Amino acid sequence: MSRQNVKLQADLIISNASELITCTGDNTDDIGKMTGGWVALSGKKIVAVGTRDEVAAKVDLENTTVIDASGKVVVPGFVDCHTHTVFGGSRVAEYAAKITTKDPEKLKTMGIETGVQVSVRKTQEATREELVASASDRLLRMLESGTTTVEIKTGYGFTVKDEVKMLKVNADLNKTLPIDVVSTFLGAHGWPEDMSKETYIDLLLNEMIPRAAGLGNVSFNDVWCEDSHFTAKESERILQAGLDAGLKAKIHTDAYSYIGGSDLAAEMKVVSADHLNYTPPEVLDKLAASGVTGVIMPALDFAVSHQKPFNARAIIDSGMSVALATDLCPGCWTESMQFVMALACRLYQMSPAEAIRAATLGGAKALDLDGNRGSIEVGKLADLQIWNVPRYEHAIYRLGGNIVEQVIKNGEIIVDRSKPKKRSAVQTLS
Repeated sequence: MSRQNVKLQADLIISNASELITCTGDNTDDIGKMTGGWVALSGKKIVAVGTRDEVAAKVDLENTTVIDASGKVVVPGFVDCHTHTVFGGSRVAEYAAKITTKDPEKLKTMGIETGVQVSVRKTQEATREELVASASDRLLRMLESGTTTVEIKTGYGFTVKDEVKMLKVNADLNKTLPIDVVSTFLGAHGWPEDMSKETYIDLLLNEMIPRAAGLGNVSFNDVWCEDSHFTAKESERILQAGLDAGLKAKIHTDAYSYIGGSDLAAEMKVVSADHLNYTPPEVLDKLAASGVTGVIMPALDFAVSHQKPFNARAIIDSGMSVALATDLCPGCWTESMQFVMALACRLYQMSPAEAIRAATLGGAKALDLDGNRGSIEVGKLADLQIWNVPRYEHAIYRLGGNIVEQVIKNGEIIVDRSKPKKRSAVQTLS
């Protein structure tokens, strides 16, 4: 047999997808939809994509496991590029109370503690094992909803010991769970109540960032640039210290004010700028020109009833790459990217195609990982999900549900809901 006729041996083939959504193409609404598409996987990688004949020309279709996706949709795994998944306790009492009042005095009279410092204290009090257990539950639910890669920030430690503890929890999660965890150091999420900001910045620069970088499992250094937090000049010092230590830069900015954080993001060419509620149009243009990905979080704006929700159309029209993220945290507890996509479409006028691309390839770009995930292409990781619906728009149509039937991570079926347990019939009361 000539060498040219030797075919690849696949470990898993997905056949006959009603819609194969590859998320290839250059535009924000390019999803590469293919009817009757096939995907072949070998090991952890995708080795063939296309029609049956195109896949059969490259891959031996015999002696392999085949999933028939007739009547179903095949999509890249979601890449959730902005979360605070590791935290102690909850702030449910605060969330529930603030639905009807935000008066600090009234909340205090009700005995309800509020703010990030509550989460800081509860996270400091929690052991590493407790944080691993609670975060694992959240991550497994995210996986069942189609998320195969998740970024997790620190920022509820505010001490060297507790920030390092959170980073070690991230490493534990990445090692023990079938989901990729990208670790971000966000020591600059605020500062301790008993310490001046200036003293804390010195601690960040001289101890915390070097320790974080030295752990070897941390990818990014992040900062919250806001009039209530760190100035643009302070943020530059913090981000530059991270770059000098080998950590790529991200920034929370323009969520509640515009103080130059997004200008800094463009100048420093950070990997992503997140929130962007108050970013002026001309600065969005600068961010686009600098190749910065904009991360927008509909669930956060929904959870806090934001007085100035982000302008998705302006961000997209600027030419920026756009990502959607859950912003899972004590103040915005959602584990479902499907819910985020539904909000993005109904409340922020993103098209279903724009939303699905932003939740997959956009998220990968926001983590500087689009070279190996976020789309269904030969050579990329075999991170896929199969939806038990005939067309992809159901993801934003079926509100509050979970259309995921199977999740494939690194070529292995990790979630399989294709054979649900039988439900007992509902008996009619006489």
